Amino acid sequence: MSPPQINVLGPIQVTVDGLVRDLSKRRHREVIAILVAQRGRAIPTASLVEELWDGRPPAGAVGSVRTFIGELRRILEPRRQPRTPAAVLVTVGDGYALRLGPQSVDAWRFEAAMAGARGASSGGTGALLSAALAEWQGDAFEEFAERPWAHAEVTRLRELRQTAVERLAQAHIAAGRPDGAVTMLEPHVTANPWREEGWRLLALALYRGHRQGDALGTLRRAHQRFVNDLGLDPSPVLADLEAGILRRDPGLEPERGRLALTATAYSRSGARAQLEASNAVLGSLAVAGDLQTARTQRLEAIRAAQELNDPELVARIVGGYDVPGIWTRSDDPDAAAAIVAAAEQALTSTSPLSHRTRARLLATIAMESRGTSNRQEEADEAASIARGLGDAQLLCFALSARYMQAFAQAGSAAQRDSIGRQLIATALDADSPTFEINGRLIRMQALCALDDIDAASAEAEAIDQLAGRHERPLATVFTQWFRWTFLGSTGTPRAPGEMPGFGEGLLALAGFTRKLRDAAQLPDGDFGPHERWVRPLLLAQEGQRSLAIEALRQLPDPPNDLLLEATWCIVAQAACELEEPSVMNQALAALAPASGERAAGSGVVDVGNVDRFIAMLKAAGASLD
Repeated sequence: MSPPQINVLGPIQVTVDGLVRDLSKRRHREVIAILVAQRGRAIPTASLVEELWDGRPPAGAVGSVRTFIGELRRILEPRRQPRTPAAVLVTVGDGYALRLGPQSVDAWRFEAAMAGARGASSGGTGALLSAALAEWQGDAFEEFAERPWAHAEVTRLRELRQTAVERLAQAHIAAGRPDGAVTMLEPHVTANPWREEGWRLLALALYRGHRQGDALGTLRRAHQRFVNDLGLDPSPVLADLEAGILRRDPGLEPERGRLALTATAYSRSGARAQLEASNAVLGSLAVAGDLQTARTQRLEAIRAAQELNDPELVARIVGGYDVPGIWTRSDDPDAAAAIVAAAEQALTSTSPLSHRTRARLLATIAMESRGTSNRQEEADEAASIARGLGDAQLLCFALSARYMQAFAQAGSAAQRDSIGRQLIATALDADSPTFEINGRLIRMQALCALDDIDAASAEAEAIDQLAGRHERPLATVFTQWFRWTFLGSTGTPRAPGEMPGFGEGLLALAGFTRKLRDAAQLPDGDFGPHERWVRPLLLAQEGQRSLAIEALRQLPDPPNDLLLEATWCIVAQAACELEEPSVMNQALAALAPASGERAAGSGVVDVGNVDRFIAMLKAAGASLD
């Protein structure tokens, strides 16, 4: 059975296996809506009672809620066998939560598409925002929009929807489609007359569509609305736009010129020249934030080179993409495996390869095998060749690949810090801000594991300055998360759609580990790929001991990545609480090399000092014998 689909951006609706389920009871619809508004968090039964009944709830309200929950469980999981635990509407402590992925609820899909649009390419932004707005079939929680529990969520979603309209209009304008923007923006400013950005974009779209008079009329109409209805003058932004239109400011025209000429010249070159040049272009796209285009087109370039039956060209295309890595779990494992296979094939080809090309291929194998296999030898050989050639840029790539292989066991933070130091120094020699940022990110993460947060914070400041100066927007995602986790900054950090490692379950895991570190009630949520590691503890917390033990016993070893120590600490806690000696011994053996470190080497997730978990394991009877 596929997961149920829930719609709240309009009439409340539940669909299971393609069939719309009957929600004839108003209480059923409201309970579903409240749970969706919780966004995966649990709501206690007492709070649910307060939300459902105004004033003093009637006697038996708790029993009624339990009846509603039971009926909804049958609606959401019609094939669930009697006396088996629910998988969708679950019991969490003394309350309930929806355990659904972000693609199962229209409001969650809308927010995910909005987040993805922030890090997407210029072409991808419009598609994601269009998909986001297509989720709306009415107003958010429209039947219950005036209920007290809904006010904040309705306001938040309405604001996001208005922002999405404006951002999509901006994408249409940037893509040379001003008429499409006008069609969207005219009803938007009518419905939301106090949003200056809507008026600004509408006037700009009209001007780009050669309707100067209409653009000026729009700005004057906006001025009248603000002055007459609010008694306020609009901000200087609208006045500046009006002045620019009146003098036909060239800055209001779309950008053309040099880039178009470059693209034309590039298109006239031969296939081999285009493929070789594409690596430089794709590498620039990747470090500038357009990861999806870079990933897709890189594979296409490799396949195109293979079709030319030129092994040396294939080797140069595969190894010429010298983009650093910082997150040790591949965003696209299938693509990574295909690139490794192409690199290995190029290395075994009978065609002679230069030392430089060989080193690039070896570094590529080490880079793309992150978290899946031990390729330390390839990384070391690539670094050795680069040093022998005196090629600082190549050494940067090899050191970044070596970092990706520095997770064979827990407790390697000092080694990674050393790699980061070497990479920074080499990047300065190579005049490569991209690899300097990479080295500083590596150091920031390693310093978190070494519990030197002040030094890590200094690296974060340097990263932000470099990222701003050289237009490397994705670097600041890591520093935002660092400050949120370690410095207590407010506001949820970004999770760009092109960085699945952040968008899939990491926020829930960070919240979970924060509570684990503080010995507080553990929150449930959408943990994505981290689900299996947290589930035993959550089941134990819910009192489902037998299910928790079964889940714990089925766990494989955690992957060798940035979350290695954190994940083993979670497993250690579960093993101690559930009194599973074999798992406790495994956890102790895994964590022992990290004694003295902090389970925080990702710079994102922090479980606290590893020694606390080692002591817990030993106190519970674990040993290294």
